[in-house]
Amino acid sequence: MTSGVHQRAKIQSTSPIAPLGIEAAVEAKANPSIQPRPKIFDEFALTDRVALVSGGNRGIGLETAITLCEAGARVVYCFDLPEEPSEVFLASQDFVRKLGNNSRLEYFRADVRDQQLLWKKAEEIGDKEQRLDICVAAAGIVRPGTGCLESPEEAFKEVIDVNTNGVFFTAQAAGRQMACFGRGGSIIMIASAAGSVAVKGPEVTSYTSAKSAVLQMARSMACELGCKKIRVNTLSPGYIHTQMTGAFLDMHPELLDEWSRLNPLGRIGRPDELRGVVTWLASDASTFCTGSDIIMDGGHHAW
Repeated sequence: MTSGVHQRAKIQSTSPIAPLGIEAAVEAKANPSIQPRPKIFDEFALTDRVALVSGGNRGIGLETAITLCEAGARVVYCFDLPEEPSEVFLASQDFVRKLGNNSRLEYFRADVRDQQLLWKKAEEIGDKEQRLDICVAAAGIVRPGTGCLESPEEAFKEVIDVNTNGVFFTAQAAGRQMACFGRGGSIIMIASAAGSVAVKGPEVTSYTSAKSAVLQMARSMACELGCKKIRVNTLSPGYIHTQMTGAFLDMHPELLDEWSRLNPLGRIGRPDELRGVVTWLASDASTFCTGSDIIMDGGHHAW
């Protein structure tokens, strides 16, 4: 590599908090006055960033929102279907206030199927905060219980509308603001391990079809938006014990053991086990990751 090409490559890929790693070590060797300090946690920090999270009233969406606040986000705007936030959201909001890092957790009502409303809300956030850096599209539903040959039209359409169209409209609304401010950003779509492997047990063809579409959606958007420094990735959890899955297990308790046997760890996951990878995807620690699917299923895919 010629020196000119080397310099261009270095400038093109420089971290905003450079120097890091080897480069920092070489610089410190050349200049004894430099006091080395760890920067790995700086890479994961989300200081002053603004986020939008769908399905943020409970479950994975709310867990994600709290995580972003703990990592230093200025504010995380959560939206969901209920007119008023749940008690667990209010408890989470109070928790964030007490963190002492000036982070805020906000709630508004919106339906992910309403494209124009999401555009409008994202614009309002952009106007108020003068930035939008992170989007987590976590809203989703499941309508099990009917075999694929008997699935009613409306039930199938509803799942596709929320789990595929809603994810797109959420990412689209946030991405428009990211492009407007020119800082780039990170869009994280909550897909599912069920988007790439078959699911044993309840009939969920509509759900698996919708989540599979999200995987390809993210890859396509990543290719289109990379030139704007907007990264798009998917996170594919396996069976996670949320309020939604908990209610389903109450009706079908025998499924807990069946689901647990589907991975080498022998159990289902917790929402808080997604915290680390969400922070990584949202932060500068993952700036060369886009168009990827991060699978967190306890080894289900490897079994």
